[in-house]
Amino acid sequence: MAASHQVTNQPPPFPALNLYRADRPLAQAVAAHGAAWAEPDLDAYGALAGGELMALGEVAARNRPRLHSHDRYGHRIDFVEYDRAYHEVMSIAVGHGLHCAPWRNGRAGAHVARAAMEYLHHQAEPGSNCPLTMTYAAIPVLRQAGAMGEDWLRGALSATYDPTDAHHGDKQGLLIGMGMTEKQGGSDVRSNATRAERQADGSYLLTGHKWFFSAPMSDAFIVLAQADGGLSCFLLPRWRDASERNGLRLMRLKDKLGNHANASSEAEFEQALAWRIGEEGRGIATILQMVALTRLDCMVGSAALMRQALFQALHHTRNRQAFGRLLIRQPLMAAVLADLALESEAAMRLSLRCAAAIDAAAVDPAEAALARLLTPIGKFWICKRAPMLVNEALECLGGIGYVEEGPMARLYREAPLNSIWEGCGNIQCLDLLRALRDPAALAVVEGVLAPLAAEFPVARERLQACRSLLQSAAGDRLEASARVLTATLAQLLQAGLLYAQAPAEVASAFVAARLAGPGGCHGQLPASTPLQAILERALPAS
Repeated sequence: MAASHQVTNQPPPFPALNLYRADRPLAQAVAAHGAAWAEPDLDAYGALAGGELMALGEVAARNRPRLHSHDRYGHRIDFVEYDRAYHEVMSIAVGHGLHCAPWRNGRAGAHVARAAMEYLHHQAEPGSNCPLTMTYAAIPVLRQAGAMGEDWLRGALSATYDPTDAHHGDKQGLLIGMGMTEKQGGSDVRSNATRAERQADGSYLLTGHKWFFSAPMSDAFIVLAQADGGLSCFLLPRWRDASERNGLRLMRLKDKLGNHANASSEAEFEQALAWRIGEEGRGIATILQMVALTRLDCMVGSAALMRQALFQALHHTRNRQAFGRLLIRQPLMAAVLADLALESEAAMRLSLRCAAAIDAAAVDPAEAALARLLTPIGKFWICKRAPMLVNEALECLGGIGYVEEGPMARLYREAPLNSIWEGCGNIQCLDLLRALRDPAALAVVEGVLAPLAAEFPVARERLQACRSLLQSAAGDRLEASARVLTATLAQLLQAGLLYAQAPAEVASAFVAARLAGPGGCHGQLPASTPLQAILERALPAS
């Protein structure tokens, strides 16, 4: 059949990129937070993420996991089948220590280095991050388990990915999942109804359910259940012993909007064997450090989606013309792209600053306090901004961005997840209010923001507004204003980090757009903004 036309003015396929080398701001942020020693590993992983992992991730997302509740003979197996591409992604990630590296080497800047690697990985295949994040975050909890936790720690710190469904003693590497929420409570985990009955040997038998049970093929799960002493934390293995499965029943897999390569499930516990970690009644306190680390990965993951969406928008607009000029040279499109670049860099820098605070928390009380504040601030703001940015980036591509053949549809479906996972936005704002009950807490933030406030009057005004709100409001009135407070502090901290670490034109443009500007949709930059300088910084480094 004769062709009716020639295909012209279409961008070439997005090239394989070393996502670390291509990202100047990321490399600068890694160095600024004392993790330059990790650059060889990040460089190697950047090549994988922008090439092989990207291709594998597309296949894994197309071929969703499937639940097999029984085998052909009628035996209950509760087995989740993943595509081969998913296993290849997991093998690469575990081999590079994405699930445990800071706990293995303990070097200064280790959490920053891992956050940067997570940032690269999440651009390629977000679905695989669930078991990787859970295992990374579970290790501090396992360290509270005494002798019982030692075998689990050895397996979780292994660099071998072992997907076999077997007792943990027979495996070369282990992954840890999580089960907190139930149908009746959601984020209100104190309303959990799952019961834990203590046995004579110190173990417990759990009966109940979990409404969202993450990474269901993990080897064990950190779960919350009600013991005689109150809500408590438990380690629940998939297998009771080498020959018998535990009383863990996978009822169905969630049919999710996105995150398709990863399985999320509903589970029932039928006298499931579990071992308590921490004291009875102290479940939330025991699991707290795990939740803080999973929330760090939420903000890093959202920042990664922003960066990949920006990469895609830049590639398209550099290679397509409209009205006689390349799209990227059209002034209004350049303003949108530059604003996306500002947002993306600010999200990445706030995420890595949170990781740096976690790195230093054990030896520096001020950094520990800052980590306590940055976690809910970053989790709220970055995860809220990601869907907006991805939508705007998709619009830069026009209709071709809205079709499933390209990557933008997957990014768009993925973008809302991190704002929901590990506590929705309101939960983060309430957590920040709890942290700010300490009178010294705001002073820590003010210390970080002092250089910015000295330079920009609008920053001083916004910071004073936060002080005034905390001093004048209380109870329901303060809680109703918690989103205003959290969003303001987030933008101030992002501006402060850009002022300290990025070129002056980047920081000034961000202050003008976010602190002094009209807000709302992207692209509302002052006419004096040096658009091309900002875009050159965001473009892939040659």
